[in-house]
Amino acid sequence: MNPTVPTALGPPRDPAAPDSRRRIGAWHPEDPVFWETTGAAVARRNLVWSVLCEHIGFSVWSLWSVLVLFLGPEYGIDPAGKFLLTAVPTLVGAALRLPYTVAVTVLGGRTWTVVSALLLLVPTVLIGVVLHPGVSYGTLLVTAALAGVGGGNFASSMANINAFYPQRLKGRALGVNAGGGNLGVPAVQLLGLLVLATAGAGHPRLVVLGYVPVIVLAALGAALRMDNLSGARPPGRPLREVARQGHAWAVSLLYIGTFGSFIGFGFAFGQVLLVQFPDAFPTPVRAASLTFLGPLLGSLARPLGGHLADRRGGARVTFWTFAAMAAGAGLVLLASREDSLPLFLTGFVLLFVLSGVGNGSAYKMIPAVYRAEARRKAARGEDAGAAEARAHQHANALMGIAGAVGALGGVLINLAFRQAFLTGGTGEPAYLAFLAWYVLCLAVTWAVYLRRPDTV
Repeated sequence: MNPTVPTALGPPRDPAAPDSRRRIGAWHPEDPVFWETTGAAVARRNLVWSVLCEHIGFSVWSLWSVLVLFLGPEYGIDPAGKFLLTAVPTLVGAALRLPYTVAVTVLGGRTWTVVSALLLLVPTVLIGVVLHPGVSYGTLLVTAALAGVGGGNFASSMANINAFYPQRLKGRALGVNAGGGNLGVPAVQLLGLLVLATAGAGHPRLVVLGYVPVIVLAALGAALRMDNLSGARPPGRPLREVARQGHAWAVSLLYIGTFGSFIGFGFAFGQVLLVQFPDAFPTPVRAASLTFLGPLLGSLARPLGGHLADRRGGARVTFWTFAAMAAGAGLVLLASREDSLPLFLTGFVLLFVLSGVGNGSAYKMIPAVYRAEARRKAARGEDAGAAEARAHQHANALMGIAGAVGALGGVLINLAFRQAFLTGGTGEPAYLAFLAWYVLCLAVTWAVYLRRPDTV
């Protein structure tokens, strides 16, 4: 039941109602009565604003996947240098995901969402100031690194929303939260296409300056409409505890294959088209007209992956997703060798969609792993409530670890493309490496999770 607490003045107050500081005193999403009467509406409101702020964060994080298309000969940057500009924000964003996860438990989901949203103003304003012909490459690398703050938002947002929803709805809720955030990638790419097609390649700053008022409004909305959950700071050091467990590295390896593919391909695809098919894409506008499609479909597929995982099991959906991704990578490799653009585009679109499905199913596995562990502890006679609370804390910690390690896959993809085109003029070595990684992920999913179905 939903308890109430007396107040000095007036009737008893529902502890699940936010106080004047937007802080909720009690939260019981697994209680069906509480969820139907109070929890669902509050969780949905927080989810909406979380999605919006994370969406903008992804847009800022992926700005350089668009801006490199504006860097013509007057900037003096070769294709290898452009791949590095897209890899740097990916690396910084990956590194920030661990402290961003901790920030939610220390400051609260609402507070950190507001702070992290306002931090997005730093790279957007700076890019608007420095991006012009004649700027040094070192300055561009620094501004690209600062755009990495947008990558950290994902981890804190997922950890926050995970706390609001019951176990039976986590896959769908996390899928919607992540999918809505991932849509920031195609959104900024569509904006870049609009600027290229109208103002031309000489006006890259128009892409970023439009985000400044949007960031301010999103931060204001989060401050007014989101909530902190009291008592969110866990005892002990969950990140350190989880990092010692095999599950942390097994799930992180799988997430390299899913999210690493999504963000890595999303950042690099435009440059890959320009370099691999220069006759078909003689101008950045032609490339930009297609680059948004893959990230868009991958983002929309992420909630589907979470929903399927809720119904069929996260490990099972993830296994078959990697099998299909290996086939997709093989198709891209074949298309590259045959110099077939239609086959190449088909293979990459499949990889984007499948990476989105795998993102949803892999993240669903995280709370399921620790929920199964809590049930085993309760069966051995341990306190069930304490086991459930610890499972939730460990799930949040693993979301941060997996999000950070998984994002490193995007760095590796951009570096693989850079090295492949730099040394051989073709992306085939990179495509072969992607195929091998998906086969490895397929084997790990089966060996660690499907052989022992009680783990998820």
